[in-house]
Amino acid sequence: MSRVDPHDEAVIEAQLGRPPRAIHDVAHRCPCGNPDVVATEPRLDDGTPFPTTFYLTCPRAASLIGTLEASGLMREMSERVEADEDLAAAYRRAHETYLAFRESIGHVPEIAGVSAGGMPTRVKCLHVLAGQALGQGRGVNPLGDEVLDLLGEFWAAGPCVGGAGPDGAGPDGAGQDGAA
Repeated sequence: MSRVDPHDEAVIEAQLGRPPRAIHDVAHRCPCGNPDVVATEPRLDDGTPFPTTFYLTCPRAASLIGTLEASGLMREMSERVEADEDLAAAYRRAHETYLAFRESIGHVPEIAGVSAGGMPTRVKCLHVLAGQALGQGRGVNPLGDEVLDLLGEFWAAGPCVGGAGPDGAGPDGAGQDGAA
């Protein structure tokens, strides 16, 4: 059951360019006030299992991450996970934390033990890793933290879509141009 208010749902729809599916809750808010990661139900309304618990909704961050993916970063990270035992152990813990959070939302036997983004042995989606790092906080997924570091202040230009508040202003009164 979604705990997202209608305003946030409208912002998320604008971010995605389509109606959102199976939102459980807002997992993280951008400094502008808009949601930028949602936690999703582990099963879509049509019954399809959905392992991606932390779904990045900010189109600006998603675009920047697409550029990182095209650079070969996923391959480089996968090689590091394979070669570095400490990194591999931390990445496995991130996988286990991801699974525990999803299980707290609901149990779906078809995806039991399956997280997302290639965890725990490889990297295949930086969007998922960044979503987890934002949704569960820094220090949970070391590779997600690295992605966030590479993104920089993706929000600095202001909200990615309008409507950070009921009057279109962010939590600090800033409007679309990000001016305080």
